[in-house]
Amino acid sequence: MAYDSVFKPGLFAGQTILVTGGGSGIGRCVAHELAYLGAHVVLVGRKLEKLESTCAEIVEDGGSASFKVCDIREEDAVKAMVAQVLAERERIHHLVNNAGGQFPAPLISINQKGFETVVRTNLVGGFLVAREVFTQSLCKHGGSIVNMLADMWGGMPGMGHSGAARAGMENFTKTAAFEWGHCNVRVNAVAPGWIASSGMDTYPESMKSLIRNLKEHVPLQRIGTESEVAAAIVFLLSPGANFINGNTIRIDGAASLGTRAWPLAKAKKSESYNGFHRAYMPDVFKE
Repeated sequence: MAYDSVFKPGLFAGQTILVTGGGSGIGRCVAHELAYLGAHVVLVGRKLEKLESTCAEIVEDGGSASFKVCDIREEDAVKAMVAQVLAERERIHHLVNNAGGQFPAPLISINQKGFETVVRTNLVGGFLVAREVFTQSLCKHGGSIVNMLADMWGGMPGMGHSGAARAGMENFTKTAAFEWGHCNVRVNAVAPGWIASSGMDTYPESMKSLIRNLKEHVPLQRIGTESEVAAAIVFLLSPGANFINGNTIRIDGAASLGTRAWPLAKAKKSESYNGFHRAYMPDVFKE
């Protein structure tokens, strides 16, 4: 089987695209679609086993991929990683700034180390990778960057550290789009809502019931798929988005709109798109 993309085959033929957090979850799905569309995908992450597994999947499916183990929170490591990719591939055409992570906790339970760790991962790390990819490659040739946000528009209760970092990344996206546009570099972002991804299985037992009921708070009354996020990212990287710069696409079924005071009517069936042939349902939804 192959990835069932809505985009034309060969769209990124001959291009090198770097995907941080590419070993699992949404990043893994994005990497598979980009490889199916002809790109050589460079997977970046901290965990060797995940990177090796996803890289092997892509190669088995007939795609082209390699990987680099890197902690994006460390400036010197990011500089060296980007330089190594360029030594091997000569040019980076696009960046999917996907890596991130957080843990559920109310603000009063988050200590300084925990807050700073999440901000370093979701904001500082993204900045470092984007800056290095820009200064070492994109500023010479042009290209596109897509940053990863989240549904933090009305605050992010229970994950205030991540909400603060993602809000910062949205502003960074706008600033970079304006400052780097003269080099024909576009910088946009996506903001997924509740997506059926492997990350949902990392949350504690106490949150499982909440996760299973998330769809009740979405006007479409379902959660999204990794493929639906990947499709938005691929579009923003594509020539069809060449005049889109500094914007964020919300991928949340309109869950971030409206208020709790307005009741949701019973929804008609909303068809999900799942083009990822290697996708699997998170365990939390199997129980």
